[in-house]
Amino acid sequence: MATHRTYKEDDLRYLKMLARMFPTVRSAATEIINLSAIKNLPKGCEHFISDVHGEHEAFLHILNSCSGVIRERLDELFSNTVSSEELNQLATLVYYPKEKLEQLKPQIRNLEEWYRITIHRLILLLRATSERYTRSKVRKALPQGFAYIIEELLYTHGEELDKRDYFENIISTVIRIGQAPDLIEALCELIKWAAVDRLHLVGDIFDRGPRADIILDALLKHHSVDIQWGNHDILWMGAASGSRTLVATVVSNSIHYNNLEVVETGYGISLRPLSVFANEVYKNADVSRFAVKLMGDEALGVSEKDKLLSARMHKAITVILFKLEGQKILRHPEYGMEDRLLLDKIDYENRCITIDGVTWPLEDVDFPTVDPKDPYALTAEESAVIDQLTASFLNSEKLQRHVRFLYSKGSLYKIYNGNLLFHGCIPLDKEGNFLAFNLDGQLRSGKDFLDFADAAARRAYYYRMGTAERELGMDFLWFLWAGRNSPLFGKDRMTTFERRLIKDESAWTEAKNPYYSLYEQFEVCNRILKEFGLEGPHCHIINGHVPVKAKKGESPLKAGGKLIVIDGGFCKAYQSTSGIAGYTLIYTSYSYRIVAHQPFVGHKRAVAENFDISSSTDVFERLDGRQKIEETDTGRELQKQIDDLMLLLAAYHDGAVAEDHRSK
Repeated sequence: MATHRTYKEDDLRYLKMLARMFPTVRSAATEIINLSAIKNLPKGCEHFISDVHGEHEAFLHILNSCSGVIRERLDELFSNTVSSEELNQLATLVYYPKEKLEQLKPQIRNLEEWYRITIHRLILLLRATSERYTRSKVRKALPQGFAYIIEELLYTHGEELDKRDYFENIISTVIRIGQAPDLIEALCELIKWAAVDRLHLVGDIFDRGPRADIILDALLKHHSVDIQWGNHDILWMGAASGSRTLVATVVSNSIHYNNLEVVETGYGISLRPLSVFANEVYKNADVSRFAVKLMGDEALGVSEKDKLLSARMHKAITVILFKLEGQKILRHPEYGMEDRLLLDKIDYENRCITIDGVTWPLEDVDFPTVDPKDPYALTAEESAVIDQLTASFLNSEKLQRHVRFLYSKGSLYKIYNGNLLFHGCIPLDKEGNFLAFNLDGQLRSGKDFLDFADAAARRAYYYRMGTAERELGMDFLWFLWAGRNSPLFGKDRMTTFERRLIKDESAWTEAKNPYYSLYEQFEVCNRILKEFGLEGPHCHIINGHVPVKAKKGESPLKAGGKLIVIDGGFCKAYQSTSGIAGYTLIYTSYSYRIVAHQPFVGHKRAVAENFDISSSTDVFERLDGRQKIEETDTGRELQKQIDDLMLLLAAYHDGAVAEDHRSK
């Protein structure tokens, strides 16, 4: 006689819930077969991008081209039969289908013939990029209006004699009824969807470049993305949460770098309260040290009156910022940043300040709102201005939508397919030990510290306004932005005060955490990976934050390729330092490869002249055979589902759970 299993009450309850989805032996068995088959498909392509800093045109091009993956497939398919000029045109069509079609239509003599050839080529490219997916997954991604047509074209091979006429008739009909442009657009979007299975954005979407909001709009539409928060992301997340200090920081930075487009146009936040206040209170003040940075063509057409207003606004909000930061430091002695209380150290009579025992002359001591007896107190007018600005950040529907997305898809770090992803650093001491932080009366370091920090960051947004938990969370977001050895900032101090008021640049020094020198050591990287539960030859640390000085020969690969830095300088302001315009990383079922990009010519020229970003690719690590899904995190989750379904089958066979043949 067969021995029947005994089932715990909780296990049986779970199996009965699972039975609602798979009510019969056949449905459960079919799903086991399906999941087992998926496990044996090749692993999908992962695309890693970091430090895009609001450079939306370059980012969208990298996203559309999948860092050269699409062009690589085009070359594999057509380089022997299609001219280089036509391949360039076809690549641009995939990247920007709507714009490129509009540009091409008036130039093509036989438009119907061009449509037919182009649709054929796009179908071949879609087959090549989607071959690693099941039909079911592809079917779910098909646009509703063209789902049947694309599926037939994709899986009906025109070279098969019996189906050639059927295949060609579909294309001919699409062209005849005027649907070819829409079909081409749909195919191009599907190709880009299929080329990358997972996008990892390793921090710093905001600041420096003009339109971080456009980048986030694109990420919201992406089918599979995760985000590791960067220091500039945390800054905007804190401002959107209602932190007056981080609102002041966002506004100060945006004015300083002449980057108000994202604030005013992108998020509809008015700076009028600040401009009125600054023009009144700082009308006769010295604002020479607060001149706005204007690069290249930015200076053209900017009047002296506008420059003066910007400098007044910059000084006004920066003084508010210094006061609010001082209040935070005083409120949180556990941050260990008392040495950054500087407003009370100013010697107005001798126009100097002593910092860490060194006395520096000050270029500016004209602060009409600072009371030397109580330097960190806001005036009533300053308080009103920062309250109005904070309300605008809280009431910007678009900003709130984007920040909710950052919280839902983001985290301080992520472990995915054997790789540890984070933006800045894992704080270390000089000996390479994990640096301990005394928070909540407990010493925290390594993974424990990052888990605590992640939870604290979420309290700033999700706890009710006015609660102590939310206030503590907002304060901690500021610590992540500017705190000593924060995992996102990674330096001993942020010298905004010195940069604005001291001419001698030696006062501006910001020493990096020892992580940035020790990460060249294989043993240190392995120790960090082990702290997060990762071991093995193909495990890596992937981070950004610090631009790689490629023009000086610096490599993005550290510790023999155990750590990869993918911040190469998307931001134009950093490109003179890095010498390139960004690194991205591609992880396929065969290999890891780093891609170095040159500066982007701009969206309009890319469409009009078929310009791609000039890139060079370096395969630095090959895998042992083609990696399958079963070897990935997804594969391990699928195996758990299979195991559960096997238990359900056993329960059906044992009679512990009854089949329901009435369910559909």
